[in-house]
Amino acid sequence: MQPSAVWAIKPLPDITAGEFRAWQELLETRSGIVLNEQRRAFLQTILAARLRELELDSYAGYYQQVTDGPRGAVEWSQLMDRLTVQETRFFRHPPSFRYLADYLRDRLGAVQAGRAWQLWSVGCASGEEAYSLALLAAEVQRAAGLGAQFGVTATDLSLDALARARAGRYSARRIGELAPELLERYFQMQADGLLQVCESLRERVCFARLNVLDLARAPQRSMDVIFCQNLLIYFRRWRRREILASLVERLAPGGLLVVGVGEVADWRHPQLQPVADEQVLAFTRKGQP
Repeated sequence: MQPSAVWAIKPLPDITAGEFRAWQELLETRSGIVLNEQRRAFLQTILAARLRELELDSYAGYYQQVTDGPRGAVEWSQLMDRLTVQETRFFRHPPSFRYLADYLRDRLGAVQAGRAWQLWSVGCASGEEAYSLALLAAEVQRAAGLGAQFGVTATDLSLDALARARAGRYSARRIGELAPELLERYFQMQADGLLQVCESLRERVCFARLNVLDLARAPQRSMDVIFCQNLLIYFRRWRRREILASLVERLAPGGLLVVGVGEVADWRHPQLQPVADEQVLAFTRKGQP
């Protein structure tokens, strides 16, 4: 048996309270992500797996590695990929997409006047939400007899998730129960059983790495639609409001901001008008588009 194999099955000690606090502070400072005491076992599982891969024997030693200059930056990216993995699927919250479809139909005049729609998926994970936005925009414009005149920006912190998103290959479970004509129009079955998003849709989506703590430096401006669902749950309440305020600044007059139901409570913004739909948490920016 190889020495590394012997080491790999050696049990690691539980993370101490002091070590957990140090990791909590590091995660929140660098990414805004908050892990409470109930998530301690989750963090330990993620860290322990990485320690075994690197043949390290202490959480403190790994902490030193991820905070050590350029080498640490690479390892930090690896760790964030593990911590931010999300289980998602196409059209994850149907009421939000139904509302979006109606909203886009009401804005076809802008496209007919020569202005392409700009949509943004914030915290896009492995791309299902971004491609859902692109598919819906394509269908609304197609039904109106228009060619594809839209672009989707999709951002996430995880490089691994972004790589999978760019590939655009999904299992049938991730795609869900799309109508057969949509499957035929926008997906191609691969030899391995996965479904590939068609090139005409993929070329409308631009994936980029972005930490939402750095929104002040984000180039996105005058977006027609911003989807920010299943992301804010990772942050403290004050930080959620800060992130949302930054997104409002990047929304065009008349633009639509869609948030995950239950992710913020009693939040208001002077430039936003809540939409009248009990199943959706969304707002439009005041002013004429």
